[in-house]
Amino acid sequence: MVDSKNQRRLAYEVLDHDPEKEDVHKFFKRAGFMISSRNLFVHGITTDGSPLYPDVIQETFPGVAHQVCEFHILKEITKNVLKVIAKIRKTMYAKIPKLGRGRPSSNAKKLFSRSKKMRDRITELFMNRYLFVQHGLSKTEQHKISKISNGCADLKSLRQLMDKIYSLFDRRCRTDTALEKLAKLRSKLSRFKHLDKILSKIHSPNLEKALTFLDDKMLEATSNSVERANRRHRKMQKSIYRVRTQTSVIHRIASDMLRDRDIEQRPIVLNALHEARCSNGVNYALYPD
Repeated sequence: MVDSKNQRRLAYEVLDHDPEKEDVHKFFKRAGFMISSRNLFVHGITTDGSPLYPDVIQETFPGVAHQVCEFHILKEITKNVLKVIAKIRKTMYAKIPKLGRGRPSSNAKKLFSRSKKMRDRITELFMNRYLFVQHGLSKTEQHKISKISNGCADLKSLRQLMDKIYSLFDRRCRTDTALEKLAKLRSKLSRFKHLDKILSKIHSPNLEKALTFLDDKMLEATSNSVERANRRHRKMQKSIYRVRTQTSVIHRIASDMLRDRDIEQRPIVLNALHEARCSNGVNYALYPD
């Protein structure tokens, strides 16, 4: 559990098994007791799209706004969009004319040239597939997208779809307006029957919950401190195998919390050390007031 305003962890628990509803209930109950004992209150809670949280949050923190993390929603949607692009590539690959073995004859040169162009286009689509899910494109990237999507309506629709998805999370927009945009987007998507099943995440109720922060300035779209800490820990797991054990994970999180707690006192300590080591009675302030 992280305080999104100060970007600091408040409580944690490391399990040796997949979390269940009872585990989540115990953790939230313990966290609620810690918060109330300090005369604090919870304004809102941001979680991932797991079904373990809604009932527990309503029971432990009744009346508190619950929203789903924007990062997890976009991650699922972009993953599905890339799957659609992979399916389009397979369809394009199946249309490549088959050639006989050996050097092409004079009659088959046109067929060989057409086959090469189609293969090059598939390769270009694969190398630039990230552009279809990237947030914000330069003019050069827009031109490249237009070139790759030429003649393929599904690719153009996917890029337009991602632009509209990103526009839903614009902080200048209100929740009601975003929900109206989402309803229009879902109705348009229903016309594409072959894409509607693959992009089923757009019809998920979690997407609506992810728009709660638009009407509340105190809520954040996601918790950057949690994602940052998770990335740091996963990077350690790649190089140090013992970090994967339960004991090491507990110690690692505890050390991170101690570091965050003492971060305000760090400049004072550094100045004191610098003054103590300074020679000839000359003091240099690293952090002047």
